[in-house]
Amino acid sequence: MSAGTDLAGAARHPGAAADGSAARTETAAIAAAEAAAASAGVYVRALDGMAELQRMCELYERIWRFGPDSMPLSVELVRAMSKAGNYIAGAFDGDELVGACVGFFAPPAHRSLHSHIAGVSPRTRGRSIGFALKVHQRAWALGHGIAEIAWTYDPLVGRNAYFNIGKLGARPVEYLANFYGPMHDGLNGADETDRLLIEWRLEDPGVVAACAGTPGRFDAAAEEAAGARYALRRSATGEPEPATAGTPTVLVAVPRDIEGLRGSDPACAARWREAVREVLGGLLAAGGRIRGFDRGDCYIVDTGGHS
Repeated sequence: MSAGTDLAGAARHPGAAADGSAARTETAAIAAAEAAAASAGVYVRALDGMAELQRMCELYERIWRFGPDSMPLSVELVRAMSKAGNYIAGAFDGDELVGACVGFFAPPAHRSLHSHIAGVSPRTRGRSIGFALKVHQRAWALGHGIAEIAWTYDPLVGRNAYFNIGKLGARPVEYLANFYGPMHDGLNGADETDRLLIEWRLEDPGVVAACAGTPGRFDAAAEEAAGARYALRRSATGEPEPATAGTPTVLVAVPRDIEGLRGSDPACAARWREAVREVLGGLLAAGGRIRGFDRGDCYIVDTGGHS
């Protein structure tokens, strides 16, 4: 199976807008998805049938190492979601399923999608397969008349923050404390499951550019030179250090490797959870807006005067 997607030549969904501008937007989105899949060396397509859906659930098990009481999806549930027309897709390296993504329709009816879970085999990380899956999801959504996709991620995982905010152009809009409750899988451990809710506005110019391969660039050092100050920094020993910034733009650090820290020093990981919840969650609750994420593991937040 050569690299690419199942999108080219696919029939447009009846719910999609039929005007010329919408058609051009969808055509460009499909081209971006084809390019992303080719760059990653995978073929991205819809998954169907019990055998493929079982392979997807087994892939998720290998990625997250779920406990018996923490499986996020059953094959039977995904089968029903697929039959109902929701987004269920996988990335194939030859015949091997190496990535998958599941999303379901959300309010307003058939104008929004909630992307519940996406993951890539650890063996193939570093090839931008996750990016290829999300760009495929965007093109599929536009073809179904969907304007926005939402999902959640752990704000302490810096690589995911950069992926969502920088590479995809999505924006966090809400801090959700202990959103899923205890998960007890191989990645989250016993940590509380705080999440940031992300909104991906599919026709936003920044999103269009990001999906075409031009990610957002965010520089904490440049922000600091322009007057920004840290509301939460990382100490020389890796501990969280809250501070009073008092500036229109503030910087909020996260640990360099929270997943490793959960194993090596769970008490320190818990202190980071509490500090980021208090500082970043407090800023968002007070009207702040996350503008970017520096790859050195730091959020850039415009406070609106609340810092």
